[in-house]
Amino acid sequence: MTDASARATLPSADPDAERLAALGYTSEFKRDMSLWANFSLGFTYLSPVVGVYTLFASSLQTAGPPMVWSFLIAGLGQLLVALVFSEVVAQFPVAGGVYPWARRLWGRTWGWLTGWVYLLALMSTIAAVSYGAGPYVAVLLGVEPSTATTVWCALGLLALATVINLGGTRVLSAAAMFGFAAELLGALAVGAWLLLTHRYHGLGVVFDSFGAGGDGNYADAFLAAGLIAVFLFFGFEACGDVAEEVPDPGRQIPKSMRRTIYVGGAAAIGVSLALVMSIRDIGAVVSGDDKDPVAAVLHDAFGAAGARVVIGVVLISFLSCVLSLQAAASRLAYSFARDRMIVGSRLLATVSDRLRVPPYALLLAAALPGVIIVGASALSEGALTKIISFSSIGIYLAFQMVVLAALRARLRGWRPSGDFRLGRWGLAVNIGALVYGVAAIVNICWGRTPDAAWYDDYLVLLSAVVVLAAGGLYLLLARPHLRGDAPSGDATAGGATAGGATSGGSTSDGSTSTDGPARRRS
Repeated sequence: MTDASARATLPSADPDAERLAALGYTSEFKRDMSLWANFSLGFTYLSPVVGVYTLFASSLQTAGPPMVWSFLIAGLGQLLVALVFSEVVAQFPVAGGVYPWARRLWGRTWGWLTGWVYLLALMSTIAAVSYGAGPYVAVLLGVEPSTATTVWCALGLLALATVINLGGTRVLSAAAMFGFAAELLGALAVGAWLLLTHRYHGLGVVFDSFGAGGDGNYADAFLAAGLIAVFLFFGFEACGDVAEEVPDPGRQIPKSMRRTIYVGGAAAIGVSLALVMSIRDIGAVVSGDDKDPVAAVLHDAFGAAGARVVIGVVLISFLSCVLSLQAAASRLAYSFARDRMIVGSRLLATVSDRLRVPPYALLLAAALPGVIIVGASALSEGALTKIISFSSIGIYLAFQMVVLAALRARLRGWRPSGDFRLGRWGLAVNIGALVYGVAAIVNICWGRTPDAAWYDDYLVLLSAVVVLAAGGLYLLLARPHLRGDAPSGDATAGGATAGGATSGGSTSDGSTSTDGPARRRS
């Protein structure tokens, strides 16, 4: 069947299907996700409440109130990354996000390795968010928090998210929008109440470290505390993971990505400021005497009953975040499997005829995080921080692999041709995004506990090296990137159209690129 005859079988009134066919695929999803639902997916994945409530205490103890400035730095850096991603997804609106983007920008090998890193990082992030919710679930249920109860509560939250995700795109969209509304309204209500009735400090407190960092270099303490912002400012890429479920994705998804950064960042800064200004004794937090300032503030400001209501809203945020993460991870696994790039491709690429979701990919996005939760809690007392650190380094590595691929493609002649373009600012934004991302990766990996064993001090760096080495070894031995006939490396192959397709040619890794007919159902 020729390209022309394949496309002729598509409904002439469906430009999204025609565009996807020009990119080499026929979608099995329904485009049931509106612009606001897509934005809500990215917002609940970024989740300012989850990001702040998970690491607020440790960051405040490490650097004091000035740690709030890290949100501005990370927000601006990740906005540059989001702008690069917006150009790419506008030209290649394919399910799976960073994997197909890297594949089209550079080639099959680079695309596979990017997808490998991102998939493992997503699974780790799902585990981190579920584990971070455990203590709040325990408090809400009136159970004494412990490692065992945290693990069981985390697994329960993970199971609930999986059941909701299996309901289909419309259920996911509704849950994401409900989670967005609950989180934003809850953050605004809690923040306003704290500032009006429970404020002990003025805005000047963000310039007072309260002795954090000790006698050493305060910059080191500030950079270490910046993990809270690094962990917060991703999630916008999830808007592109579901590109085949959004109408007019080339226009809508770039809007959703930018809104996720703007609204999510503003909400995170607002929540952090409200909490900092409402803590009676910040010095006690910095010294380590007050180990749970968030719970103390909520209890003092709202009372026992009110604090439970607030914690309930916080848990909705955690659940919505896990839902969005699972959706992103499952679509990535599906995209990998559709191109026959992963073990178990036949199952993972299966889409339910009734619900139009990949059920086995969703189950994978529940089982693997569950194993990480149980394993990490058994091996390390500081399981949450270790999981979060690896999640952040994995996500940032995958992001920068796409940013680097985009910069390479741009220098080799790629001119973005989708509905969103940066024009003459593209090269500068791309370079800025890469500089920020590399600096953030160095900061995440930097060893800051010299008294610990070297392998524990550099555990994040070692875990990143292990993941990359394992992926490289698997590539060398099994050569999964050579399977299938999905297009690759065609961003700079010449003759790119607005749809991002070419009529064939050599890819950047030596394989033959072809758009071929509309992709068969997997």
